[in-house]
Amino acid sequence: MTINELITELRKGAAEKDFSGYDFMAVQVTITGENAGVFYVEIKDGKISIMPYEYIDRQCELIITMDNFIKLVQGKLDPVAAYFSGKLKINGDVGKANEFSKIIK
Repeated sequence: MTINELITELRKGAAEKDFSGYDFMAVQVTITGENAGVFYVEIKDGKISIMPYEYIDRQCELIITMDNFIKLVQGKLDPVAAYFSGKLKINGDVGKANEFSKIIK
């Protein structure tokens, strides 16, 4: 899967969810390895944006391979286990990363 295909799938999934309970979140996902790329997810005033760019003022950055990110989204990879096994690296606010992992499932 390419980064653009992933973003399209995430947007489809996000369209079905209600984000009205969220004030603000800005997370950048950096995909490493094959099909590397970057995108960000911003929730602001209950609305979500998923864009194929870096987010300079992000609250956290997740660094993960495409395969592991897909497993994370599908619920086949536990985010805590991924973090402690080195499959997921987090720069910034770990609490926001945890909150984000619950949103993307």
